Amino acid sequence: MLILFGVVVGSIYAGWATPTEAASLGVIGALLIAAFMRKLSLSIIVEALDGTMRTTGMIMLIIIASYFLNFVLASTGVTRELTGFLESAGLGPYATLMLVIALYIVLGFFIETLSLMVITIPIVAPIIIGMGFDPVWFGILLILLIEMALITPPVGLNLYVVQGVRQGGSFNDVMLGAMPYVGFMFVMAILLILFPALAMYLPNLLG
Repeated sequence: MLILFGVVVGSIYAGWATPTEAASLGVIGALLIAAFMRKLSLSIIVEALDGTMRTTGMIMLIIIASYFLNFVLASTGVTRELTGFLESAGLGPYATLMLVIALYIVLGFFIETLSLMVITIPIVAPIIIGMGFDPVWFGILLILLIEMALITPPVGLNLYVVQGVRQGGSFNDVMLGAMPYVGFMFVMAILLILFPALAMYLPNLLG
């Protein structure tokens, strides 16, 4: 497991592979490890492919439902109302930022991440950047909030991925297990707000 973890995460952090490519390396690594341990067989491969198709099908159904929700929200004018609300709130820069963070946390419960970005970024980014926040810093904070949405129920896609590959157990166990990570990510968001240099050190160094 440590070797497989090193191949996947190490290739990403070393800059040798994107996350998608690293996933492929993980598959190759798992096959090689299974072969080395003399556990690789046709039945194991068929079982792995079957599990992959089931999990992928489940996730695709969630994404389709999320895109339908995205269409409904856009058609009913929620995007327009959201823009008007943020512009007319009359709050200061940091109060507006807190409102945006709360908005992403709440929307992340119900909307798939790509749909969430498509709906909100064209609205939120100009307002926040116009208040004097650095666009690179806000982009990093935004990605953190988007990643948090991946592990918050009921539409946290990573929760369903974990449940799909588990051997039994209830979905509630997965949600409870993810809560500490949600808490840590929330702490990271607070630290980024209190100490922007955490996100800006390398960009400033390169710039």
